[in-house]
Amino acid sequence: MGRSMRVMVNGSSSSWVKVSSGVPQGSVLGPLLFLIFVNDLPDWVKSSIKMFADDTKLWVTISDTTDSEMLQEDLNRLKCWSDKWLLRFNPEKCKVMHVGHSVPTEYTLQEKDHTFKLAEVEEEKDLGIFVTNDLKVAKQCKEAAKKAMNVLRTVKRHFPRIDEPTFLILYKAYVRPHLEYCVQAWSPYFKKDIECSEQVQRRATKLINGFKNLSYENRLKRLKLTTLEKRRLG
Repeated sequence: MGRSMRVMVNGSSSSWVKVSSGVPQGSVLGPLLFLIFVNDLPDWVKSSIKMFADDTKLWVTISDTTDSEMLQEDLNRLKCWSDKWLLRFNPEKCKVMHVGHSVPTEYTLQEKDHTFKLAEVEEEKDLGIFVTNDLKVAKQCKEAAKKAMNVLRTVKRHFPRIDEPTFLILYKAYVRPHLEYCVQAWSPYFKKDIECSEQVQRRATKLINGFKNLSYENRLKRLKLTTLEKRRLG
């Protein structure tokens, strides 16, 4: 209530306009008010649904064309919901992923006067995690290791000599989090994927002064660390 806004470009500004709706970005109440606003969305569909902020997923077991038609009907219901509450879906950002079935399907989402065919994908980055249609985690392991190694190179470049306390601070704060981000959802189970992450920690521990010629097990023992696999299982 009582808020106004204007646009400023290159030192020139528009006139003030009163804001009669919406919530300021970054406000304390903003997330809560948004959740209240979208809280009834699951009641509009018959398929299973999960929501995280403004990210929504529908899924259903597809055994025949009837199941596919039910999912399309739910998409149509979402369109009705968006028309009612004026919160539009972007069809170009909506994707379809088939997991473990070969029934030919095609899904559409209508926006204004256009009907968009939803793109089919074999992999998608979802909340920072790479998900593939075969549900294997190799892609996520490689990307996580790649990010961690990039940070590790930066550490090596700026800290030519690292003692144990400094290493532990840098590694735990900047490197290992990349290897363990949401790992509960993608914990590697193939040996090659387990080794992909472990290799980063193995290389990292060699950066410490006097540690290069020690075995990996001894390096971990000196640092009071465990393997990444043990951390996941523990």
